[in-house]
Amino acid sequence: MADLEHFKQKLMALKDDLTQRVSAIDKDIKHEGMSSNWTEQATERENDEVLESLGNASEQELVMIDNALKRIDSGEYFSCSACGEDIPSARLELLPFSAHCVNCADKI
Repeated sequence: MADLEHFKQKLMALKDDLTQRVSAIDKDIKHEGMSSNWTEQATERENDEVLESLGNASEQELVMIDNALKRIDSGEYFSCSACGEDIPSARLELLPFSAHCVNCADKI
């Protein structure tokens, strides 16, 4: 089985990156430093929906990362949450927060 500490570090790095991204998105949505020009403000607000979508996706990924870290702590990280089979290390390298093996992920 692959090195658990390797995946824990990978997840922590992803978590730090996403936390910074969410923070930057929140700052942009709050319009800190917003232009005083009404036309430019309208353009800035048009981007809010896209930023919100990116922020929501990042927050969902943070939840999956936290769940993966809990699975590491409980010793269940390498097991599929649905069927209990081993999750291949190659899959975890690509998606370290994955809770399902390929077969179960396809079914979901």
